[in-house]
Amino acid sequence: MLGSSGIEVSAIGAGCWAIGGPDTNLGLPMGWGRVEESAAIAGLERAWELGVTLYDTADVYGHGRSERLLGRLVSQVPRDRIQLVSKVGYFAGTAAHGYDAGHMRRQLEQTLNNLDTTWLDVYFFHHSEFGPNDERLELAIEAMRGFQQEGLIRAIGMRGPHRYAPERLSVGPKADKEARFRELFDRIAPQVLAVRDNLLTPQDRSNSIFTFADSHGCGVLINKPLSQGLLTGTYDPARPRVFGPQDHRSRKRWFSPAALAVISDGLDQVRTLVGPDNEDLIRIAVWSCLTRSENAAVLVGFSNPAQVATNISAVGARPDDVVITRVRAIMADVQRRLDAEGEVFVDEQPVGARP
Repeated sequence: MLGSSGIEVSAIGAGCWAIGGPDTNLGLPMGWGRVEESAAIAGLERAWELGVTLYDTADVYGHGRSERLLGRLVSQVPRDRIQLVSKVGYFAGTAAHGYDAGHMRRQLEQTLNNLDTTWLDVYFFHHSEFGPNDERLELAIEAMRGFQQEGLIRAIGMRGPHRYAPERLSVGPKADKEARFRELFDRIAPQVLAVRDNLLTPQDRSNSIFTFADSHGCGVLINKPLSQGLLTGTYDPARPRVFGPQDHRSRKRWFSPAALAVISDGLDQVRTLVGPDNEDLIRIAVWSCLTRSENAAVLVGFSNPAQVATNISAVGARPDDVVITRVRAIMADVQRRLDAEGEVFVDEQPVGARP
């Protein structure tokens, strides 16, 4: 159950960002590698066969491609048994801003059409930038609440503390994202939060956001539980992958050989506790997230049916809490080592930097 929203979901959900394929937005790579349409659809169907009822997408994932592919599954299953989540804000189209109220309605209508449905279970504000002096915030909130009153969406969602993507390219001091989140939370009053959490997330940040969500009766959708594959043991620092220009991973330092070596060292330590196989790593990574809150569900991404089968079948029985705690400690040290070596994005300017 996603908190007080009343929306029941499977504990494991399918994150549908990757099946959007290569893409750019706002002048930045925001997609993934190439994904065959047949593989994406087969992956969605496999997830359904394995009991997944929760599917998370966004209008900007492949600029509608992810939604349209998911719509193929929706057309095959009972609508009251599948929970659909999408987002608005990062794609402005011909509007002046992604949170222009008229644009939001048009995007919702297009999203519903793409997904072959008449309502969404959760509709998210995809980011926290509402124009100068938040000039679009109140009308955007009004639009969202109107969608809810009309029965077009069941719950309003917003992201946990994060940075608007283009802000990572800015030079100089950056806004306090925690304070910004609290300010927007009070004004938006969402029923569901989207939170990045995995074994490479600072523990104090994880603990505080889940405590906050529980205290406010919010459901939580946990994304990137496998740190976009970095926690699965499939990345070899001796043979780093080359990503295309529209793949967001091309900007991330954690996919570099030096960072992969640090992560691999930590995963080798984890293997001594949980087992030698990649499935053992997936199991502990997912369970580390599942134990965060009774009001949370974990979104696992995929690009083909084999990945879906591996990620879901690997979950298995809950590991002992002592093991989870020890693994978190190991990977927290890895996270500190990674952070000490620089910003996550290779083109991100540190605070106080000069051009």
